[in-house]
Amino acid sequence: MNGIWYYVIAFIIIWLFALIFKDYLVKHDVEVEFPVLLWKTKRLRGFIDRIANKSKKFWKWYMNIGIIISFGLMIFMAVSLIYSFANISQTPAVGLVIPGVDIPGSPIFIPFLYGIIGLITVIIIHEFSHGILARVENVKINSIGLLLFAIIPGAFVEPDEDEIKHLSKSGKLRIYAAGSMGNMVLAVISLIIVLVLSSAVVPMYFHEDGVSIDRVVSDAPADGILKSGMVVESINNQSFDNSQGYINTIKTFRPYQTVHVSTDQGIYSFKLGENPNNKTLGYMGVQTVKHYSFNNDLGSNQLSPVLWVIFPMIQLFNWIFFLNFAIGSFNLLPMKPLDGGLMFETLLSYKLSEKTVQLLTKFSSYLMLMIIIISLIYGFSAALL
Repeated sequence: MNGIWYYVIAFIIIWLFALIFKDYLVKHDVEVEFPVLLWKTKRLRGFIDRIANKSKKFWKWYMNIGIIISFGLMIFMAVSLIYSFANISQTPAVGLVIPGVDIPGSPIFIPFLYGIIGLITVIIIHEFSHGILARVENVKINSIGLLLFAIIPGAFVEPDEDEIKHLSKSGKLRIYAAGSMGNMVLAVISLIIVLVLSSAVVPMYFHEDGVSIDRVVSDAPADGILKSGMVVESINNQSFDNSQGYINTIKTFRPYQTVHVSTDQGIYSFKLGENPNNKTLGYMGVQTVKHYSFNNDLGSNQLSPVLWVIFPMIQLFNWIFFLNFAIGSFNLLPMKPLDGGLMFETLLSYKLSEKTVQLLTKFSSYLMLMIIIISLIYGFSAALL
């Protein structure tokens, strides 16, 4: 089933429940104003205070370093976005990502379950990091809560905006940078876990012996021919026993070439299409993962069923890494109302007049937004044509 239907079904169920039990929800502090469900609480403020008060000196020094890293990422993201726009006709680099849904023009597909879990970690870490640094700077937190915009979940920590306005510029920067820095720290931790599992744990028990099909893209040349779970043994009589051999083989593909794919379930022939991200390359429309087998006699070991859980764990932490890094760094673009825009505005205010600051901030925000919108439209239309 196309992933979009999960969202449609969930939307119908959630909002039928919300409308039927609206009075009950309102009594329990849930605001029901279609398309938003909003729950606010003050209960977690003590938890955030305890974390913030552990060592305010540590949190300030940690975020002072975070400010430097954040501005470095801001420059990197802004330059990358402008560069991608200059090369938009060759390799569109901006795309929407919705877990479990194929988005035309998006170069990335995120599995539904891994994506949802990953997004939850992004939101929680991001918002609680803002809250912790707000309390470190002695800014009151008005409320903490959860929200649902149509079917899109979210969380928030709501510091007192008036108190933030009266902070020093360095204090503001620490609060603004905190969310993305929290995402970066979690991304690094997740990456370390992935590297340890894949490079140290997996080789102890498994060896790579080719690739298997993880997903077939809808309406791609291989759609309806190849299936998820098939182990690819050779292509055009070119065999390989590792993923690098597979990659080297598909690099030779050209559009409209006929390929013969030998799998553990039979041999299949079909004509390639054009790669949507590079029209000079042939395109099957499949995503593959490394295929592994047990080392020696481990296949008969009683622990063997348990050992397979290593691969879902690698996948999960890989997506937690990707989503925290991607969303955390995107949030640092010099574009209001993103945190990067607020940081950019605060940095400019050190030396420039308020009028000049507002002018430069608006220009940067509109420039970034224009590039993003045009890139999305171009990628979407190019994928459909």
